[in-house]
Amino acid sequence: MKNIEACIFDLDGVIVDTAKYHYLAWKRLAAELGFDFTEHENELLKGVSRMTSLDILLDIGKLSFDEQTKIQLADKKNAWYIEYILKMTPSDILPGVLMYLRDVKREGYKMAIASASKNARTCLTQIGIESMFDAIVDGTKVSKAKPDPEVFLKAAEELGVSPEKCVVYEDAIAGVEAAIRAGMHCIGVGNAHLLKDAHLIIQNFDQTKVEWLKS
Repeated sequence: MKNIEACIFDLDGVIVDTAKYHYLAWKRLAAELGFDFTEHENELLKGVSRMTSLDILLDIGKLSFDEQTKIQLADKKNAWYIEYILKMTPSDILPGVLMYLRDVKREGYKMAIASASKNARTCLTQIGIESMFDAIVDGTKVSKAKPDPEVFLKAAEELGVSPEKCVVYEDAIAGVEAAIRAGMHCIGVGNAHLLKDAHLIIQNFDQTKVEWLKS
């Protein structure tokens, strides 16, 4: 990973564990629709857009609705999700992340958040680290969900850094694929089996060092 100039971070499952709040909101919606939604099934929703997630959920529940109803269901899920994340505090930042972000900034690398979530900025404000990032690209700025590379390419563009000089931190299969399709280096955070296509895999940020970016 020579000549790296920027670090691009996914939000959910990398910086904070908002995935649990997404799961609670989707599970709540499934229960209202009359079926159960498991944590195992929730893995299918990681890194994809809200409407695609809803389609997957409805497929699991063997349900079908018109487009207007689907929008209403997605909005209801999102309202519940916001209800959960507005209770977040800096204590929700995952282990080792804050120290790593500070090290990255001290070493002079540019930093961006690249998330499919339209609530990314709200999360960052709640946990108090919004100002650490040079760019925040979320679901309000892009239209294509991962594994499309749009969100990462947009982040690189806003940072003014070419894709091959960026390294992406991702916890989802779709995110790893998107980073690779963007022509970027990718560090998988979490399950080594699921993220096997990443160039490097770490369990968490306690296991990585900024010096690796120069190696």
